[in-house]
Amino acid sequence: MIAYSMIMFVTAVLFLVFGIAIYKGNTKLIHDYHQTNIKESERQEYGRAFAKGMFAICATLLISGIIALFGVESAILVTSLFVLTAGLIVSIIILVKVQKKYNGGLF
Repeated sequence: MIAYSMIMFVTAVLFLVFGIAIYKGNTKLIHDYHQTNIKESERQEYGRAFAKGMFAICATLLISGIIALFGVESAILVTSLFVLTAGLIVSIIILVKVQKKYNGGLF
């Protein structure tokens, strides 16, 4: 489970770095078609809201990786994967809500 945890930690760091960049206003990291209907005056707000979804993904990956470090028993594996799945679902919901609010839809 150490390999799984390391993958989760490295991926979490990547999401954290991109989340921080987006939070600070670098919305060019988000694909253009996700920003077609966003007003220039709302771009900073949009970036901060979108970054919250990225931070939620980061936290999910970290928690799942930490749980996996507790052992290789099936209960720990199931718990780690449950946390990962539930966290990603919540994070995607956050990102979809942000897209609907600021862009009027996903695309």
